[in-house]
Amino acid sequence: MRVIAGSARGLKLTAPAGLQTRPTADRVKESLFSIIASRRNLAGARILDICAGTGSLGIEALSRGAASCCFIEQERPVLALLEKNLARVGLDGRAECLSLDAMKGLNLLSRQGKQFDIAFFDPPYSSNLYATVPEALSTLSLLSDEGLLVAECSARTALAKRYDSLVRIDRRVYGDTALEFFVRENP
Repeated sequence: MRVIAGSARGLKLTAPAGLQTRPTADRVKESLFSIIASRRNLAGARILDICAGTGSLGIEALSRGAASCCFIEQERPVLALLEKNLARVGLDGRAECLSLDAMKGLNLLSRQGKQFDIAFFDPPYSSNLYATVPEALSTLSLLSDEGLLVAECSARTALAKRYDSLVRIDRRVYGDTALEFFVRENP
């Protein structure tokens, strides 16, 4: 697993041993960032990486010019590895790491009045969070008016077409992985 482009291009990221996390494959990550680049410029973007794991997606966004990234990861050993990855690629100064479960993290960020331009959401495929996190992003107003939610899920199970004001605009399948893209309806 490596950073594909930008200031940290080619640097390797470390993932924990075992099946505790499922880092996004490099070819899926390349496609994801090509799709994002066709929609918006990452320069200066505020990123949220929910169920961040190794931080691969948020780190890629930072490497490509995002202004900041808030990582939410509840597993402390995995969060420690994420923080080491950030330091290794020299992007820790533009990152905030929250050691909380996804919903507690979203509620905290909402109370702080934070908003994000892009949110990455990649929980375990069997997670119940697919039903609650997209809804929370919408109702807690954590996405900017032009914000984009990118959810990674199993190709076998499509997510809902809408979560409150967030509507799915695209779905791409790469082997066992699907990427689903949501934006605000009538921002």
